[in-house]
Amino acid sequence: MPVESGSSAAARQAKQKRKSHSLSIRRTNSTEQDRSGLQRDMLEGQDSKLPLSLRSNLLDLFSQIEREFENLYIENLELRREIETLNDRLTADGQTFEGADLAKGALKTKASHSTSQLSQKLKTTYKASTSKIVSSFKATTSRAVCQLVREYVGHRDGIWDLSVTRTQPVVLGTASADHTAMLWSIETGKCLLKYLGHQGSVNSIKFHPTEQMALTASGDQTAHIWRYMVQLPTPQPVADIATPCEDDVDFSDKDEADGEVEGPNDCPSVRVATTTLRSHQGVVIAADWLVGGKQVVTASWDRAANLYDVETSELVHSLTGHDQELTHCCTHPTQRLVVTSSRDTTFRLWDFRDPSIHSVNVFQGHTDTVTSAVFTVGDNVVSGSDDRTVKVWDLKNMRSPIATIRTDSAVNRISVSVNQKIIALPHDNRQVRLFDMSGVRLARLPRSNRQGHRRMVCCSAWCEDNTSCNLFTCGFDRQAIGWNINIPALLQEK
Repeated sequence: MPVESGSSAAARQAKQKRKSHSLSIRRTNSTEQDRSGLQRDMLEGQDSKLPLSLRSNLLDLFSQIEREFENLYIENLELRREIETLNDRLTADGQTFEGADLAKGALKTKASHSTSQLSQKLKTTYKASTSKIVSSFKATTSRAVCQLVREYVGHRDGIWDLSVTRTQPVVLGTASADHTAMLWSIETGKCLLKYLGHQGSVNSIKFHPTEQMALTASGDQTAHIWRYMVQLPTPQPVADIATPCEDDVDFSDKDEADGEVEGPNDCPSVRVATTTLRSHQGVVIAADWLVGGKQVVTASWDRAANLYDVETSELVHSLTGHDQELTHCCTHPTQRLVVTSSRDTTFRLWDFRDPSIHSVNVFQGHTDTVTSAVFTVGDNVVSGSDDRTVKVWDLKNMRSPIATIRTDSAVNRISVSVNQKIIALPHDNRQVRLFDMSGVRLARLPRSNRQGHRRMVCCSAWCEDNTSCNLFTCGFDRQAIGWNINIPALLQEK
């Protein structure tokens, strides 16, 4: 009677096991629909406070995880069987003791390698599955109504900055790389005034706290203070184009053609500044009013920030110490405090509350350019960076941030709402996200091929007192956008 060799027996066993494995997978796939339907029937009979749609979504995700682990378990069994087969073959070949030891070492190496691969695959699967769960959960729980109300179109180049007046009439101001600043009617989207006094890109715009004056910073190495007078047109009815803030919006990476945008032809203009501030030796990237409006601070690429007297236009202090170009400056709404940001990965807090002592504190909380740092009404500073993080700091203890927000894109000029302290993050990747001060994401503003920004979003600005638009954003798609954020619903779903 012929005796079957060890190699042929191993081949036959492997073939049978592969057949068993395929049958197991077919049985698994054939029962998935029945099991899913049964689980959904069970859901309807269970007492839970979660919405049925959310429970069903979570159940689907857990089912995916279960199937993946089941497949990995079957694969693990196959590996163990292969090890046993190899061991049987070595025993049948009658190798010596030394050879058996070597074979056991080889088997141990192969088993260790297989186990390592399996462990890595388990880790990868676990991370991917849990990431899907978290993303899906956020998409469901962060759905607040974020309505795109109006688009402000008229600039011929990208818009760097925007701001809302703090006095009546309330208008929107934009600063553009086309060398102009514009004032807009928030309700109608019509251009009310154009400032043409700069010879370079207009990089920022801020309004006086009590008077109809604007402060603009420019690439022509100057900052201008100029007066304006505008008359608001009759408001037009707002079209209802509400879009839910959710992560499942179908985004399009196809950008529209860069055709020339026709600017407003009937828009009045101002060509001469009331005051020109000239002390910088480089691009003036930002400027802001100190509390009371009698002094202004400017930030420049010459690595210095300057403090000026508005009435005399004289330089009061030159704030030096940054190692690289400045990117932004901001003043505290109620105290004589200034924060400057720089490409040297730091931001500095300058204290002018005591006239005899001007202290400065340096904070190194980021690993890349700090694009902006802003004060809140309370005792917090919020900083954003090209390192894709936003950090919240307590002025009373600035040694370490009290919250860190990690994102997937560089963050530009952020803003914090006065009443509810919601942080609006404009990103390089054309997204705008909303977070609370503890770092919890509240929403992402809708963006698709039909609405939203089509280029980098440069700046955000809140105006909570306005009933039609309470958040504004601008970007390098040459437009500013007014949004209506349902803040009570946003906070209720947090």
